[in-house]
Order: sequence, then C-alpha cells, then structure tokens
Amino acid sequence: MQRRELMLAAGLAGTAWLAGCRADTAPLQGGWVGATPARGHRLREALPSPGQGALRKTSVLVVGAGVSGLACARALVNSGVDEVTLLELEDGAGGNSRGHRMAGMVCPLGAHYLPLPGPEAPEVAELLHELGLARHELGRTVYDERHLCHSPQERLFFEGQWHEGLLPPAGDAATLDQYRRFGRLVDKARRELGFAMPSSRARWTAGHAALDGQTFAAWLAAQGLNAARLRWYLDYCCRDDYGAPSAEVSAWAGLHYFASRHGFHAPGTVHGEDGTGEREAVLTWPEGNAWLTERMASALGSQRLQTGRTVLRISPGRHGVELLAWNEAADAPERWQADHVVLAVPLFIAHLLLSSAPPALQAATARLQHAPWLVANLQLKGPLLDRLGVGPAWDSVVYGSQALGYVDAMHQQTRPHPGPTVLSAYWALPRAERGALLQDGWQGWARRVIAELHATHPDLSEQLLRVDMARWGHGMSIPLPGVRGDPALAALRGPQTGRLHFAHSDLAGYSVFEEAYTQGVAVARRLVASL
Repeated sequence: MQRRELMLAAGLAGTAWLAGCRADTAPLQGGWVGATPARGHRLREALPSPGQGALRKTSVLVVGAGVSGLACARALVNSGVDEVTLLELEDGAGGNSRGHRMAGMVCPLGAHYLPLPGPEAPEVAELLHELGLARHELGRTVYDERHLCHSPQERLFFEGQWHEGLLPPAGDAATLDQYRRFGRLVDKARRELGFAMPSSRARWTAGHAALDGQTFAAWLAAQGLNAARLRWYLDYCCRDDYGAPSAEVSAWAGLHYFASRHGFHAPGTVHGEDGTGEREAVLTWPEGNAWLTERMASALGSQRLQTGRTVLRISPGRHGVELLAWNEAADAPERWQADHVVLAVPLFIAHLLLSSAPPALQAATARLQHAPWLVANLQLKGPLLDRLGVGPAWDSVVYGSQALGYVDAMHQQTRPHPGPTVLSAYWALPRAERGALLQDGWQGWARRVIAELHATHPDLSEQLLRVDMARWGHGMSIPLPGVRGDPALAALRGPQTGRLHFAHSDLAGYSVFEEAYTQGVAVARRLVASL
C-alpha cells in the first residue's frame, strides 16, 4: 500500500510539473542538438558567383560522412588510395549514428545497436575484427562480451506490468496459434525465397517481387493473421526498423525484418545457435553506433575528413568533377576538383546537388519517401521507481504506444548500483509531422516525450534534469511497395560508367548499418579496380 501511495504522489507531482502549476519548479532545461537543418537549407539559396573560393584538388572526393561515406573513404585509404577527401555537412562525422554527452554520460542521437553480422555480411565482420570487437577462436567467431548487450535486454509494459521480451503474451489459444503460424510463414519464406542482410546478397525472384508489390498489412490480412497483439508487435517492428507502419511498408520488407536475421519465434519455441530460447545477441554501447563511426572517422585524420562543409553544387566534366561547397567556419565558398566523386548522401540530396542528374537518379528520387525521427535524451539524477514485473532492461517499450520506447544509456556500464543515467527515447513520426518537427520549438516536443513516459514512470519529473533532442527530418527511407525491386535503384547500386558513384542505404530502400556499410565498401572496391 505504501508503494502505491508513493507512486501516486509522484505521479500527481509530475502532472503538476508538466502543466507548469508549481511556482517553485525550475523551467525545463534542454534544447535541440545534433543536425543543423539550416545548413542543408543553403541549397535553397542563391549560389555564389562562379570562380569564387580557392581551388583544391584530390583524386577521390566523398560527399557525406555517414556510415556509407566513412566506409568508402576507409576502404579506399586501406587499399592504398592516398588522395581521398571526405566532405561532411555537420561539424562531426557519423550521420544518424552520432553520439552526444550529458553530464559526462554518453548517449546516442540515432542508431544505437548492431546485430551480429551473418555470413552474407563479410565486410561488416571484417570491420568488427579490425576494431577488436571480434576474434577467431578454434574455428569460430567470438565477440568481446563487454560490447554485447548485457541482460536483461528487452521488456514490454503490458497490462500494468513489465514482461520480458517485446512480444506480448499470447493470452489465448487463438493468438498463440497465429504467433506460431506467422513463425512458420517466415521460415517458409526464408527457405523457399531466400533473404539476406544486406539484401543484395539474396537473389531477387518473382516471389520477392510479388511480396514487394503489396503492403505488409494486406499480406497479413490475406493470411488470416489478425490477432491484435500480433498485429501490434509487427507494426512496432516496422516502425522501429523502417519508420512506418505495416500498412505502408511492403510485405517484402515486413518478412525481410525477420527472415534476414533471427526469424520469428512464438512463445515456447526453441531458437538460437545454442538451441535455447535466447534471442540473438547485439552489439551496443552507451553512445550507440557512434562508438563505431567515431573510430572509423578518427582513422582518416583531419586532413582527409573535412567537416563543416555544405556542398552546394556538383558539375561532372570530361576531365574531372568540379564541386562547390560552403566552408561553415570560414563563412566562405570553396571549390574542389576531383577525378571521381562518391555521393554518400540521401538520393534526393544527390539529385539537388547535381547540375544534371542521370535518369536513374531522377526516377529513384521520385519514388523514395523518408520518415522523420525524433530522438530525445533525458538526463536523470537517479533511478526511476520499479513497477510490477521484470526489472529494468536495456530496451523498454510500452504496448499500444505510438512511441518506440527508450534505451538506458548506462545499461552497459558495470557499476554495482543504479544511479544517474540518460534515457534515449525514440519516435518515428508520420511524414505529415516533418514540418512541425523542423519548425516548432523544442519545449513542446520535450513535453510530449515526457508525458508519454509518465504513463509508466510517474516519478520521472522528480528525477529529470534536462532533455536534449535530435531531429531527423529525413531520418530513413521507407520501403514502400515497389521500392526494393525498383530498377532505378538497381541501376544506381551497380557500377557507374562515369565519374559519379552512389553509396548510401537509400539504395537498398531502407536504412540499416549493414546496408550502408556494404554499399560504401563496394563502391571503394570498384574505384580501386579502375584507378
């Protein structure tokens, strides 16, 4: 009874604090961090006069220091191509895999984990070995346990308490039967069609095209899979990986989520390499995938990696490619000339930068849509009260919520007792909210995030110190029906005959580390062969 009264009192205090009814409450601290939309919007302004700025030359110029750009530049340098320059819009590399720091604690601004790579992703496996995360031992790969997600990994708030894992309890025999039927359908698709990560490593067939031509929701309905708990879970998975619900993404994408990695396992089924019910391990860090991108960037050095450069125009010529950029620190234009340019940026940005875009790029840009994302990092001075059920985990999700849950940035720290931490809350927003995300003040978005978390943590306001938020207006491309099999994307993924090359996760139709990294390495290998 005392526990309930304590939580009720905390909840009432939090409600009053949110409403601004307490005169003794300090104003909310925080703000926007990360990406600077104003720099990208320079593309809407008049270009500097021709000939302005000193001319600089390099052999290969990579535009964009996200995962693809870093992978491409790194692979070129490792292959002996010395004259490589990487231009990045922001003041730090990493794209949507960048990190942040609050009161000495690091936290992610975007992507926050990496599944262990399978046999179709040798490039990613090679990176992990080079960074000391993996090693060969007695004929098998062993990962450094310090970087594997510590247990407990995931939990779901469902019917008033926390449950282990993210799949809702079946509750009845009919729902459990649908769980098992969906698992069998995933296994059948993997066995008969084939799926891989990255997706280009699986052969594209008429069966894949049929799945790609319809929404995941329509395919599920056709299979008679309508259990509310299953449909919520699958919808959550689509929003988490693709930024859009099952009613928008293709059936290929919905099945690929499971069939290319860990499958789908109904309660009571056995899975995993060791024959247990444990879900596959993932690599994660307090700062998320920034742990990876920061090490990839540091290996290039400050001379090769030029940050704070907003590229404005790219003009291919017979004897090279000319590029016009804006040096943000100097507030002045720069001119570059290169033998080859790699566009490691979203395809719609590449289309805007080119003085004359190739037909395949025009077609692909017209088809792709991108999801806006909000990542809110909440600095807490102490641990939150436990609710009924399992204890705190790395990833916590609320059943029925439109938010994607939060990860505890300090979960990976091996401290003996709980203390201050940062909770990183993720929101995949409808495309209609992109304008509000980029234009509205941060306080309104922060209050929206806090209100969502108060449903399960009524004492949040007593522990909250600050909210720093990153907004991604075009956070990831959405695999809408027809996108994965689009011939324009296939053409851009392949070798290019001219001096322009494309490397970005957009080319796969969706955004994950393995796709972006493999694209970057593939372009670098083709360039090394031609140079």
